[in-house]
Amino acid sequence: MPRRSPISLPLLAAILLSILPTSAPAAEPLWLEIHSAHFTVITDAGEKKGKEVALRFEQMRSVFATLLMKDRLNLPVPLTILAFKNDKNFYQAAPLQAGQPITVPGFFVPGDDQNFIVLNLFEEESWRAVAHSFAHMLLNYNYPPAQGWFDEGLAEYFGSIRVDNKQVEIGGDPELRPIFGEDLLQNQTEVRNPPKSLTELLGGQVWLSMTDLFTMKHDTSTAQEGTHRTLFYAQSWMVMHYILHANKLPETGTYFDLVLNQHVPVDDAVLKAYGMTPAQFEQAVKTYFHSLTPLFTALDESKQPQSEPQAPSPQVYQFPVQVGPDSMVITAKPLPEADARAYAAAIKIRVPDRREAGLLELQALAFPPAPPNAAPKPASDASSEDASDAKPEDKREDKETRKNTLLAAGNEIAHRALAYDHLEHAEFDAAAEELGNAAALNHNDLWIRYYLSVLKYRMAQANKKDIQGLANMMQDLRAVLDWYPELADAYDLLAVARTEGGGPTAAMTAERAAMKLSPRNEIYVFHLAEIYIAGRQWEAARALLEHLKTSSNPLVAGKARERLEQVTTEQKYGITAQSAAAGKKLAPQPSPFDVLEQDAAKRAAAQTASTSTTADTRPTKFLQGKLVSIDCSQPPAAVLTVVSTGAALKLRTPDYKSLLLIGADNFSCNWTNRTVSVNYKTGGLSDGDLVSLEVH
Repeated sequence: MPRRSPISLPLLAAILLSILPTSAPAAEPLWLEIHSAHFTVITDAGEKKGKEVALRFEQMRSVFATLLMKDRLNLPVPLTILAFKNDKNFYQAAPLQAGQPITVPGFFVPGDDQNFIVLNLFEEESWRAVAHSFAHMLLNYNYPPAQGWFDEGLAEYFGSIRVDNKQVEIGGDPELRPIFGEDLLQNQTEVRNPPKSLTELLGGQVWLSMTDLFTMKHDTSTAQEGTHRTLFYAQSWMVMHYILHANKLPETGTYFDLVLNQHVPVDDAVLKAYGMTPAQFEQAVKTYFHSLTPLFTALDESKQPQSEPQAPSPQVYQFPVQVGPDSMVITAKPLPEADARAYAAAIKIRVPDRREAGLLELQALAFPPAPPNAAPKPASDASSEDASDAKPEDKREDKETRKNTLLAAGNEIAHRALAYDHLEHAEFDAAAEELGNAAALNHNDLWIRYYLSVLKYRMAQANKKDIQGLANMMQDLRAVLDWYPELADAYDLLAVARTEGGGPTAAMTAERAAMKLSPRNEIYVFHLAEIYIAGRQWEAARALLEHLKTSSNPLVAGKARERLEQVTTEQKYGITAQSAAAGKKLAPQPSPFDVLEQDAAKRAAAQTASTSTTADTRPTKFLQGKLVSIDCSQPPAAVLTVVSTGAALKLRTPDYKSLLLIGADNFSCNWTNRTVSVNYKTGGLSDGDLVSLEVH
């Protein structure tokens, strides 16, 4: 064969250039910050994956609102979702079990200031791993206090959810797992002695009696739960299954009012609310359970080896999605890698097993080392002055210059996260320094203003002194609420500040807003009692404190008992938080926000002058009767006509939004023919002023 001529190098280069694209496409940013209507997603998995995560959580939120029969849901604590594209980064942040990272592809990290969810997007549908915790979070913010069976039953029911762009499936067994799996060589192996699913547990002959289930103590205040494969979880799941699909959620609200507010025995409350005895109610749930054929089909399939992967069996209920890709605006923007690393480390410091590693990462981001190309300081020669002869002010200036140089290169989110950690450990000076550092890098970050307000409040509590910089604090909190109008804790802090500043009426409005956004937070109820004390509404304060002293939260119960002991003395001798605040001069303290100082002081002083009150020494009386009508023609005032033993009494409230209510979330001007109990102060023979209203 003839020998081929070699191709010259210039010709080869020309050929390669002709087949290569003229310009490489722009690389996608390593990290993205994605925003939907209610959630923030931070991810390194790309825009498509990140937007899918945001959409799935919006869809799950929509389904939960439907289950609770609500048009809107509160989200009084922001939720940020950190979605890693691979196992490595996820496992470095995940909590440990028996010294090893958890095996599920997602976990929930709660907080008073922010909530976080962390996902491993290497696994399919990783968001399903946090559906149970997600349900608990939404339930805490959108349903009054309930019993453990209700909370866990609803969370288990919701935990089965599966959703795509077209359809929602729900109602399956959330604890059902196949007993055949694959080993490292992809050979099918059978799990020995697998734990029973909820369907199997309920398939036995023994159930808890409904009275035992409904009276069983179960703490739902913590995110840490044990195994869900118990008869308590199984039966709670099926009771909620029945309640939701028999449309008995309104009756369940009536049941909780009877049991928790009116202290009616459980058996009587079940009969009054559901029209069935507990035994009849149990039989109705059992009959419903045995009618759910898809549960038993899925159980049988889970015990069979599969020759190839198959789609999951359809669940009990399917319906079209209410929120689809085309109905939701989701935006994405690049996020600097340092910011993403700071967010990841900020989550780690909230996970006990990961806190030390998170602190090291935040310190490295907050105070990075000097760049290697920084000009070194010239060495001193024989004729130069000895460094020890430098003046003290020169040394201080040099130290401050070095600090400012490091700070300018540092990360604001890292400083902010370090400030939070110092706050949680009562290291107030260090927290103040980190907030100052963060503000120097980004004075527009409203989180800094919020944390500064928390710092002032906690310092005052720890030192048993007045809040310093009260005017600035109120101004900062108003700015925070303009930025995030649903932040319940900001309303609560604003109420505390207004109470100390001598404005109980304005404080009441803020505290009511906090309680509406987070109805299960007992600290807010305690602060409402403090507002009543400041306004000399002794009986209303006592009613709240008496309720709180039986709280399952030992901190709240202890504070309530202690405050009850003080109320009698304060009422007798007139020593109240309001009188102590009356002579207080609102002297703003220096802060990173001095530009707001003068205006804040003027506003607070005007508020104090406009909301001052005088003591009402009239005795408080109690009455039970029938609420006939309500006149709300001059809002926010209302006049209630209550009939008892044939006599009608006109009872006034200057602001029905601030009235102490028991047995109802909100006051309604449309109430008629309702049995009520009232505390009131007498006016004339047939009128008076309301202190509290209990609706039966």
